[in-house]
Amino acid sequence: MINVNDFKTGQTINYDGNLYQVLEFNHVKPGKGAAIVKAKLKNLRTGSIAEYTFNAGIKVPTAHVEKQKMQFLYADGDTYSFMNMETYDQIELSKDTLGDDAKFLKENLILIFFEGEMLGIELPEKISFVITKTEPGIKGNTATNATKDAIIETGMLVKVPLFIEQDEEIIVSTKDGKYVSRK
Repeated sequence: MINVNDFKTGQTINYDGNLYQVLEFNHVKPGKGAAIVKAKLKNLRTGSIAEYTFNAGIKVPTAHVEKQKMQFLYADGDTYSFMNMETYDQIELSKDTLGDDAKFLKENLILIFFEGEMLGIELPEKISFVITKTEPGIKGNTATNATKDAIIETGMLVKVPLFIEQDEEIIVSTKDGKYVSRK
């Protein structure tokens, strides 16, 4: 059990039968009445984000999740295979389980488990990818913020600046799937 006053970003709790990760929290002391804690929580099973208000001083159970570093091996249709590099155990996950995270799959990802149940992937904020297909930039087309389509190694379409060429390595944000910079 943990007191809501002691919340930390990234902590996992078990609240109302669901597993949540604390994204943000704020202690509020109104002019009248007792203090409250407003928290933005991410449901680890569904991925939805919601804001909750707790009375200060109440306790909620903590959830001890296990994180394992796994190697992404291959995709076979809508099934993705991963291997634990220490034990060589392999698991297969469906596209439904991974959701939108499937388009960012690369080696050395961290998978999150709770009592044997796979909850998701912990993605870094930015990942580098190689561009496998893009049209060459047109000389003289220097309009401000002009972009073109590029396909990265996972098959995802990313809008990139005109000066980016095929086979270049770029950095993509995992939050919105947008181009960040060259590598």
